[in-house]
Order: sequence, then C-alpha cells, then structure tokens
Amino acid sequence: MRWNLRMVAAERGIWKSSELRRQLADAGLEISAGKMSGLWTGTPTTIRLEDLDVICAVLNCAPSDLLIREPDKVAARVPQESKVSTAESSTPPAVTPRLGNRRSTPPA
Repeated sequence: MRWNLRMVAAERGIWKSSELRRQLADAGLEISAGKMSGLWTGTPTTIRLEDLDVICAVLNCAPSDLLIREPDKVAARVPQESKVSTAESSTPPAVTPRLGNRRSTPPA
C-alpha cells in the first residue's frame, strides 16, 4: 500500500504539513512534528484508526483515498518457487505423521 496524504491534502488546498497539523489540532488530534513529517512524506510507521478517522474528517475523504493498493508489489513478494509449485499441482502436499517420541529431555 502507498500512503497518499500529501496528494489528498493538496486537492483540498492544503500545501504545508504545518497547515494540516494545525487543522488536525483544531479537530482534537495533536500530532508531534516528527510523526507529522512521516505522515506528510509518505513514510508513516504506524497510524491509529482513531487518528485516521480524524484525518479523514478534516480532509473530507475516505480511508481508501489515503491508502492506495499496489497489487504488483504483493505479487513480487511471492517466491518464484512457490509460484511454480502452485501452478504445477493443484493438490496440497500430503501430511505424514512422525512416529516415536522425539522430544528432548528437560534440563537437569
């Protein structure tokens, strides 16, 4: 997923992170300068759902406007071996039980 806050804010005439931060504070959401910087530059580490709700209310948008799906990146993360094996066989591999007691003894 890609974070799209800056573009959505620009579409609403907000060009500076400090301006958005001020509007969020007016709506009851105090964000530190560091966290605002991460949100603005597109590299947020985490965001609470309550905070996302306030951001959407201030920008008059939906969460889907701020979060852009990137299915190509998801597909690229799947290992090539797994793509081949899934394509070749439609049945899952058989599960075989292990016999015997293979547990280690407790420490003395």
